[in-house]
Amino acid sequence: MRVDHNKLVRDRIPEIITADGWRPVTRVLDHAGYLAALRTKLLEEAQEAEGAPAEQLLSELADVLEVLGALASAHGMSWADVESAAARKRAERGGFDERIFLEYVDAVRRGGPHAGKR
Repeated sequence: MRVDHNKLVRDRIPEIITADGWRPVTRVLDHAGYLAALRTKLLEEAQEAEGAPAEQLLSELADVLEVLGALASAHGMSWADVESAAARKRAERGGFDERIFLEYVDAVRRGGPHAGKR
C-alpha cells in the first residue's frame, strides 16, 4: 500500500520508516526546492503547534524551532542573527508580554498612517 507524503522530513525519518518495515522513497531537494519546502514545513509545524493540546505544545514548539533554525541557515543566517533581529524588533515595537489584542483602528485624522484601513 502506497501512502503519499510529499513533504520535507527530518533526516532520520527514512531510517525510522525502514525500521518499521516500510520502504520510503525519497529524493534530495536542490537549494531552491529546499528553501520552498522549509517555508511550507514552517507553516505545517506552526499549524500543529496552534492545534496542540497543552501536553504536546513543547514538542510542537521544538519542531517549529528546528525548522526556523534550518531556514535561517539555508539563507546564510546564523541563529545569533535571528536572535539579534528579534531583539531589535522587540526594542522598537515591543514583545507580546502585555497580551494586547488589536480589534480595529478608527481613522481619527485625515491622511494619517491608518486612514482608510480597517
